[in-house]
Amino acid sequence: MLPTDKLHLFVSCASGVEPWLEEEVRAILPGAHTEALRGGVAVRSNLEGVMKLNLESRLAQRVLIEIIDGGYRHEDDIYALALRVDWSQWISPAETIRVDTVAQRSPLRSLNFATLRVKDAICDVLRDVTGERPSVDTRYPDLPVMLHLNEVHATIYVDTSGEPLFKRGWREDKGDAPLKETLAAAMLAAAGWKGTPQAGGALHDPCCGSGTIAVEAAQIACGMAAGLQRRFAFERQGPFVPLRGRWQALKQAAKDREHAPAVPIFCSDVAFRMVDFARRNAERAGVAQYIQFNGGDALERPAPELPEGMPGTIMMNPPYGERIEVRGKAGNFQMSRDAGGSRAAAGPTQGGARPLGGLEPQATWGQVSQRDAGDDFFPRLAAHWKRAYTGNPAGWTAWLLCPDMKLPSKMRLKESRKVPMWNGPIECRMFRFDLIKGSARTPKPGAASSD
Repeated sequence: MLPTDKLHLFVSCASGVEPWLEEEVRAILPGAHTEALRGGVAVRSNLEGVMKLNLESRLAQRVLIEIIDGGYRHEDDIYALALRVDWSQWISPAETIRVDTVAQRSPLRSLNFATLRVKDAICDVLRDVTGERPSVDTRYPDLPVMLHLNEVHATIYVDTSGEPLFKRGWREDKGDAPLKETLAAAMLAAAGWKGTPQAGGALHDPCCGSGTIAVEAAQIACGMAAGLQRRFAFERQGPFVPLRGRWQALKQAAKDREHAPAVPIFCSDVAFRMVDFARRNAERAGVAQYIQFNGGDALERPAPELPEGMPGTIMMNPPYGERIEVRGKAGNFQMSRDAGGSRAAAGPTQGGARPLGGLEPQATWGQVSQRDAGDDFFPRLAAHWKRAYTGNPAGWTAWLLCPDMKLPSKMRLKESRKVPMWNGPIECRMFRFDLIKGSARTPKPGAASSD
């Protein structure tokens, strides 16, 4: 029988997020034994802990229960390992399964065959118990199973989340390069922003896209559970069926603790279409009334007015990619440089990158490389911050997620902190800039003016 009071769990996350995930897991499950590992956090808990982690975690990708582990040399060993599990505890033959395999330096020639052997074992166990075999559903299985292999060791997990946890259930309107909800939450965690006047203060995203950062921030400030608007695989899995009443109680308790935020939240974007997307997403997330939406040029919008004594945090995921279409003030500056026959042919943005900064122009003047866009946009952004954001006595702090390790020198600002973070396969840094008078560096002789 499954030892439901002493489960070994692995809560997975994006690379680099492990320390903040461990802190979050400890807050969700006080007193639980945790250990940060590569790609996630190991934790000892029970079935209720599994439900709480799925419901509450903003940083996790999946919550996995370790079912069995052992050594192996070939695929038959993996089949024998999976055959030792009483899978009839988890599903009936009327329900569906899917098996995925993750391997690190495995000597097996075919991971697909290893995956097939686990599937065969699950089906054989259920056939022996019930006389029937379950079907495979690769999209929405009732029992997602994960096989993890290293050089000599195999571990089999049950995935209790189903769809990855970044799918909160509220984001239906998306831009060209949407930010995952878990990454937005990781950015806020790295900045220490907790939605209170003492921990981050007000929040402003001047390149909000479909509003992911602002919505995540608003839900944090309101005390909302991340997974309250979605379903999970564990809801259909055998060990959790007797706990349906407790699951409803956990969701109701999460709903009852929601409150109005103690800090204001602002967001704006280059494209009014994206502002509409952000507003609709916020409505579905239940936080639209707590966010002030604006359209406008990131290089010209004044700093939001804050309550006296409240600090502010700028949180940005500026567009980056192979090529970026520049708009607004930075785009107009680029157009003037391209005048005289050197203007590029108009066309859509390549690489799925969002437009960079500012209002949409009447006509698109073409495309410029990321290097040219950064040379124009980021120094101007820093100069605008120096003019518009240094008047607040309580101060503004800006955080930018960017793959360009030379961003501070481009902005002629000195970062006070940089945090490694991955946006999918892209290695980035979270740069922190403290916006105080005189924080911009003196331009080098001959450098383009940032005014």
